[in-house]
Amino acid sequence: MSSILVAYTFEVKHEPDEIDGLMAQWKRERPDLDSDIMATFGRFSRIAAYASKAIDATLEKWGLQTGEFDVLAALRRSGAPFTLAPSQLTRAMMLSPSGMTSRLDRLERIGLIERKTTPDDRRSLLVVLTSAGLKLVDEAVTAHVENETGLLRALSPSERKGLDQALRVLLRSFETKP
Repeated sequence: MSSILVAYTFEVKHEPDEIDGLMAQWKRERPDLDSDIMATFGRFSRIAAYASKAIDATLEKWGLQTGEFDVLAALRRSGAPFTLAPSQLTRAMMLSPSGMTSRLDRLERIGLIERKTTPDDRRSLLVVLTSAGLKLVDEAVTAHVENETGLLRALSPSERKGLDQALRVLLRSFETKP
């Protein structure tokens, strides 16, 4: 059985952005370079900066910084009993152990997590989401998802899906290097 793939190509009309102006300058000054790749990375950088600012503002309503939210979210999505070893959190967030310790210290001080010894080995600790932490992260993640949905509102559902697929391929290329 053969399948037929029909591809439609079309030219997308777009309003120029700030990056287009920068690229025009590069094309004028260095026509020997294929500077289009710089436009892609320039847009990545600017989008990341705008998104980070919006995400930080949303999480600030719960008194959280992004890194602290990431810890609470990792515990929440781990499922009941919402407990992970610090080493699991460190690996999941690509953080140094000292960076993780400072986040855990703050979250414990404000009552969102507890550190408990493991039953098998009293030298090992587990990080446990408290009931206050569970309530807070559930509220914050709801607002976070709404915020991120709004950040991508300029894209249609199919454009979002295509962007996600392209980014998955690109991310995999970085994460699976030999």
